[in-house]
Amino acid sequence: MRPLQIEVFPCRSDNFGVLLHDPESHLTASIDAPEEAPIVAAAERNGWKITHIFTTHHHTDHVEANLALKQRYGLEIIGPREEAVAIPGLDRAVGDGDTFEFGSYPVNVIETPGHTAGHVCYHVPDAKLLFAADTLFALGCGRLFERPAADMWHSLQKLAALPDETAVYFGHEYTLSNARFALTIDPDNERLKTRAAEIEEARAAGNFTIPTMLGLEKETNPFLRVADPSIRRNLLMESRTNEEVFAEIRKRKDNF
Repeated sequence: MRPLQIEVFPCRSDNFGVLLHDPESHLTASIDAPEEAPIVAAAERNGWKITHIFTTHHHTDHVEANLALKQRYGLEIIGPREEAVAIPGLDRAVGDGDTFEFGSYPVNVIETPGHTAGHVCYHVPDAKLLFAADTLFALGCGRLFERPAADMWHSLQKLAALPDETAVYFGHEYTLSNARFALTIDPDNERLKTRAAEIEEARAAGNFTIPTMLGLEKETNPFLRVADPSIRRNLLMESRTNEEVFAEIRKRKDNF
């Protein structure tokens, strides 16, 4: 199999647009559809025709361009079964454990409720890719709008179980704020300090922070490190459950 190609570009105020292209089958998927014009421009820059949208959840900033792109390209929209009524133009509903083919690459669907009730992520194991949208960010996780903290914690554990060498593509450029917050939770983490400095430099130069690597997130993302003794000591929560520690970190981030 020839390697998949990925184009990343800004949409809206802080969304990422992501196109995934299979050079063998000539299929191209837009990961969500936050804004029509930059998505079309990215496809035209590369000479690609968009054939699919992989929708992760129903929020407007991820589905706004669904119908416009479908009208333009006649593409297929794949999205979460649990949010089917809220996904514009949905053609194929998928849920946890489902697999579909994108060219010669299997795509595994992982349900990750938390940010929304039916949020899904798309894992391409043969390419070591995870499209996590608003479940897992670089040094962060999504806000809890439709499900409690315990559900998001368990969703993140599904993603953390994937191989460390998985490249994670996320939905928003929140990394600088996430890094500054992470240092308040895990101030003694030397790897985090180094990474935060690198992020400050990258953002000052106008560079993206996408993708991240799952192994790096396990080392530095406080939302994946709730069992770490130093974090628990810092929060005065040494005897609490993982779910309780996670909920406290999420509450603090909301107020950061």
